[in-house]
Amino acid sequence: MQVFRLDDLDAERAANEGAYLRFLNERNMSVGLYALDAGSQDPQQPHAQDEVYLVVSGRASITVGEDTSTVGRGSVVYVPAGVTHRFHHISEDLRVLVVFSPPER
Repeated sequence: MQVFRLDDLDAERAANEGAYLRFLNERNMSVGLYALDAGSQDPQQPHAQDEVYLVVSGRASITVGEDTSTVGRGSVVYVPAGVTHRFHHISEDLRVLVVFSPPER
């Protein structure tokens, strides 16, 4: 079993000066913490893997393909592989758990 604390993961991410910290990489999935500050831009490009986002804090809009929704703490978003997507109109610092399947390489 592996147990992670979001506060520790966010501190490690910040210490590495990156928006994304992959903290679990297994045979069938990988998991990371993605952080975007209020007012910032999301530079993502489509990924080769399916993704699930779980918003743990913050508020923003997300566009997946041609659909847009407002998300906040507790929102779960599925993004199929290869589909254009990004967070925008980030009104509160955003922290998102990201699950890739198969794992991100």
